[in-house]
Amino acid sequence: MHLSVAYGVVVVIWATTPLAIQWGAVDSGFSLAAMLRMVLALGCASLVLALWRIPLALHRRALSSYACAGLGLFLAMFCVYWASTRIESGLMSVIFGTSPLVTSLLAAWWLQERAFTPLRLAGMLMGLAGLALIFLDGTLVMQPGFAAGVMALLLGVLCNSASLVGLKVINDDSHPLATTTGALLVAAPLFTLAWWLDGALWPDSFSLRSSLSIVYLGVLGSVLGFALYYFIVRNMESASVALILVITPVLALVVGRVFNAEELPPEVWWGAILIGLGLLLHQRQAASVETVTG
Repeated sequence: MHLSVAYGVVVVIWATTPLAIQWGAVDSGFSLAAMLRMVLALGCASLVLALWRIPLALHRRALSSYACAGLGLFLAMFCVYWASTRIESGLMSVIFGTSPLVTSLLAAWWLQERAFTPLRLAGMLMGLAGLALIFLDGTLVMQPGFAAGVMALLLGVLCNSASLVGLKVINDDSHPLATTTGALLVAAPLFTLAWWLDGALWPDSFSLRSSLSIVYLGVLGSVLGFALYYFIVRNMESASVALILVITPVLALVVGRVFNAEELPPEVWWGAILIGLGLLLHQRQAASVETVTG
């Protein structure tokens, strides 16, 4: 596949994922939608692993990486799915877009990485200002369940970032698709347990929108999206890859507005732009470091 096509597909998948999560969760129940997605993703990932003859390593470091990635996936996605029934899909993407900034802070504390360079600090402060701007609109904050949804999302961001830093500490050299499959082997049973604890509710019928959303996320969002992202990471400059994190939250806002009639105040759009600019500054510093050291 041509690199530009892969890049475009990843942007589209990431920009539409929040709305697909919300459609599946609202129509079928958040715990069931999450469980079905992960089970489907596990089946697809296992099939691809077998077709490509990629070994699933079982040594200690690999098992540690599966546990770390799987637990992080479960905690982060459980928070996201729970929050999806309480706040708009576009706003979900904007808040989760702060994940690289949180990851950098955790890496500075855990790995003693140099995070507080002037450029990175400016990026973090700009991202924080963007979040603060979003919450300036009182009508948005006062919506039922909004505060709880935002707190759940921020917890999901923290869990996702901690998992990424943990994987760097473990430093397993297994194939990324093998790590993904191993993570799903850990996460899928946890999502099944969460669904059972939530009452094991199963609707009499699934709406077409819900069914398509779950299949889309299980096949495209979880497997194809990851494979293509890994492909462009290996073949494209870091600055270009980082642009995905800037583009997708804004596109997710547009997708939510067009396909789900989401009406968000101007503060959210300006906040998303500020967060995006903060990410650009932060990733520009990271790219500069890679250029010097590489």
